[in-house]
Amino acid sequence: MSQKPKHIVTIGGSFASVRTAHKFLQGMQNKNVGSYKVTMISRDSHFFWNLAMPRAIIPGTIPDDKLFQAIAPGFTKYGDKFELIVGTATGIDINNKQVKVYKAGQETFISYDYLLIGTGSSTKAESPFKSRGSTDATRDYVHAYQKRVGEAQSIIVAGAGPTGVEVAGELADYYGDKKEITLINAGPTVLDNRPDSVSKSAHSQLEKLGVKIRLNTKADESITLPNGKQKVTFSDRKTVVTDLLIPTFGVVPNSSLIPPNLLDAHGYIKVDQYLAIEGREDVFAIGDVSNVEAPQFWFVNTQAGHMAKNLVQTMLGKPMIPYKASTTRMSSSDLR
Repeated sequence: MSQKPKHIVTIGGSFASVRTAHKFLQGMQNKNVGSYKVTMISRDSHFFWNLAMPRAIIPGTIPDDKLFQAIAPGFTKYGDKFELIVGTATGIDINNKQVKVYKAGQETFISYDYLLIGTGSSTKAESPFKSRGSTDATRDYVHAYQKRVGEAQSIIVAGAGPTGVEVAGELADYYGDKKEITLINAGPTVLDNRPDSVSKSAHSQLEKLGVKIRLNTKADESITLPNGKQKVTFSDRKTVVTDLLIPTFGVVPNSSLIPPNLLDAHGYIKVDQYLAIEGREDVFAIGDVSNVEAPQFWFVNTQAGHMAKNLVQTMLGKPMIPYKASTTRMSSSDLR
């Protein structure tokens, strides 16, 4: 009698999930172990390369086939070891080890031996920097946003973290003096929490590109006027009318599937040194949805590689290796 395959289910089509699945399946090749399968549940049929969005919001700069890449074709080399289910995970029964999935108007249950949650995060304010719930919805939203950027004569970028600085820099570099670009930040410097030398360098480069910088200024309110322009009220109660306000601050983890007692005060999934949900040895969380590190690409990449290795270790009957979280904040794009 053949042994039932070990089933690894991953929720989310984010970089965290896709990277882990690839690294695990690669790591399992030529291993003399029992049968196994990876099933990915994703609302998106295509991987959204959102790291390119600070540039891609400018119409005509990055084609759709670079921003959106079909997930399934990249896994065909693994044969029946991988399956993509384009649907929405609507619930997790941790005790019975099942995921409830809504697909094509029907609900079904998928059992797992090991579950990886890589659902990522969403922006606090409406913006094109995260998935909109499906590939089609995200693509349409990006196209509409690109049109708004192209037509705007004045643009305010709110938030001077890495994403805001990159967006303002890309816009100013591409359009020059054809558009008025203003960068505002609630803090006293751009790139808060970075070394002073980095902050000063970024500030200087942005000004050379023609970006107007307003510090200690927060956009408290934005109202869309009948003509499509946006009336922005700042923290000092002054107002300005602009063609487009681009918010680049704040993310919230997509953790609604998880019971509140397993989340920290900010809604991130609490994980242990093995990236497992506290109290479980079969449910893991990595990337923006977990509390292990700041939601930044370099950290997620490292977490995915480590998670894949530990899943291979488990399949080989070997102990997992603790993950050493970094306390350093990288100067790559994020939305915090």
